[in-house]
Amino acid sequence: MKWVYIVAGIALFFKMLALPNFVQDSHEFSIVETLVKEGGIPNAVTVVILRNRLYDTIYEVVVFTIAIMGAYFLLANEKPSSTIYRFTDQTSIVLARLGATIAAMVGIELAIRGHLSPGGGFAAGVAGGTAIGLIAITSSPEWMQGIYQRWQAATWEKVSVLVFIVLAAITLAGIELPHGEMGALISGGVIPLLNILVAVKVALGSWAVILIFIRYRGLL
Repeated sequence: MKWVYIVAGIALFFKMLALPNFVQDSHEFSIVETLVKEGGIPNAVTVVILRNRLYDTIYEVVVFTIAIMGAYFLLANEKPSSTIYRFTDQTSIVLARLGATIAAMVGIELAIRGHLSPGGGFAAGVAGGTAIGLIAITSSPEWMQGIYQRWQAATWEKVSVLVFIVLAAITLAGIELPHGEMGALISGGVIPLLNILVAVKVALGSWAVILIFIRYRGLL
């Protein structure tokens, strides 16, 4: 059977070599210019994700929420781990917390300026979750859980999802905020707000999952 796969792979390779070399025409660039003009920001990718393809993005946020709920559900009946593994040597702790500081700053930058440069809410949330994970492996689980509950992170996570859905629904209905000046920090209408909400949702959701795995697995 493996010879069939080998022959098919060779045939596909020569087929790709035989394909004509398509030359980009000027019409493709006009599409990008149209997206930038409609979104009011220079980042056409963000315009597609948070405006033209906003309906899909709503469900991506909802799927992430369901994944967090699934982690709670699947591990709810398990016995918490009696051993928690984390860094104890001072060198590793300093390096991990330095990395957490850098990751947090990158996350804030991506959330605020993701509509002007490469980045965005999802990338910012991942950077924020990385910062929280690095802090978690250098701190006691009780301290992390206390901070999570003190600042009501679970509530803020749910609020960010609800506000995102409401703003997205208003945008899909055709109601938009003023775009502002092209290239300015406050521009693009509702897009910067959606970016920040996604970043908050992903970061806080990652925090919740990290606490779950620490409690029931003893590991990240």
